[in-house]
Amino acid sequence: MLVWIRASGTRTDRAAARDDDGAFNRVAPVEENAVTMQSKIRRRLATSPVARGAALPLRTVAVARYDARLIGRSVDWLVRSRETTNFTYDLDALNLDQLCWFVSAVAGADIALVRGWLRELEGDRDLFDQLTRRLSTNPRRRICATEPHWARRFGWYALVRATQPECVVETGTHLGLGSCVIAAALIRNGHGRITTIDIDPDAGYLIADPWASVIDKRTGSSVDLLANLRDVDLFLHDSLHTYDYETAELAAVEPNLSPGSLVLSDNAHDSRALSDWAERTGRHYLFFKEHPRDHWWPGDGIGAAWTDQTKASAERRSVQPK
Repeated sequence: MLVWIRASGTRTDRAAARDDDGAFNRVAPVEENAVTMQSKIRRRLATSPVARGAALPLRTVAVARYDARLIGRSVDWLVRSRETTNFTYDLDALNLDQLCWFVSAVAGADIALVRGWLRELEGDRDLFDQLTRRLSTNPRRRICATEPHWARRFGWYALVRATQPECVVETGTHLGLGSCVIAAALIRNGHGRITTIDIDPDAGYLIADPWASVIDKRTGSSVDLLANLRDVDLFLHDSLHTYDYETAELAAVEPNLSPGSLVLSDNAHDSRALSDWAERTGRHYLFFKEHPRDHWWPGDGIGAAWTDQTKASAERRSVQPK
């Protein structure tokens, strides 16, 4: 009787023959010689002038597999989603943990605390349910998501919890999803307000109590309005995503930043505006890249610029009597 056994961790099969007495006799398989010959051919082919052409089928298969996954996700999104811009999605588990380490590095916060803040937002059913209800009654509901997805906004939330700002300024309100997330963190902190700026007077539909109690909405040119704000502890650029406009916003807000302020950009995946500004002003800079789960969009990210005083300023604000 012949018993065939595949050896784990090898490229060859090993055959064992069992005689009537129960003794095993190892049989050298023919496949070993074939595999050895194939390896020699591949090595010679890889160094030959025709190597690129010979590898085309393998390269084509790799591209086809990747594109098939992307096309599948794209079709699924076209069928299930309603969004036309500012796409929302979830992040995969590894990417969420990378986001935790990003927040820890920027804010100097303990990683266990950061993970706890993400769980805090994830478990905020009042916020989730309220935003879901508001999305269902939004006049633009036919081209918007049906429920909120936090993605990089987990990072915004955790950075507000870590840095304990009194004054947060956001440019680019849109529906107000990010404004509500930041407001939820401020309410948890027990102090602070957010000013959100948009040129569209109808922006901020999602904003409602109790989160509206710490949100000040402003309508107009962000560059003009930023010049009138004072002692900004955390600034978030999320408006017109061009290098020149983001640079103009940074120039307008810079004189009004508090010592130890934190500056974030929602456009850093596509622009060097914040990193260039950080270099010119002697700040640290770091970027987090999103990896959406089961979505065709490649993701955006968070750019962060801060100083050596950022952590000390956060600690000082957290112990001040409110």
